[in-house]
Amino acid sequence: MILRYLLNDNQEMADQAEQYLNSENAFVTIEVIAEVVYVLKSVYSLKRTAIADTVKGFLNLADCREMDVVRVALDTFAAHNLDFVDCVLYGYNRVKGIQIATFDKKLLKLIAEH
Repeated sequence: MILRYLLNDNQEMADQAEQYLNSENAFVTIEVIAEVVYVLKSVYSLKRTAIADTVKGFLNLADCREMDVVRVALDTFAAHNLDFVDCVLYGYNRVKGIQIATFDKKLLKLIAEH
């Protein structure tokens, strides 16, 4: 539903998605956002900054339990060559102080820099 809204490639589905978003009951999870980011990058070949901006704009319409983590993850995704899930882990580290156990060298380097 989110992709149809963002891409507006099926007018009927985009309209249904917009109605839902306007109902003030819209809630999205980090997992769904990760899937949206993945599809926009791998299927539609959008640039990282465009993806981050688009998803951040969408998040003005929907609630997310970990909004601060997601916003850090999107900013990190736009600025660094990391998978979005690694960016989410970085967000948890930055926002909530959660120690991340990983062997991913790029993620470890980013965490160490901050």
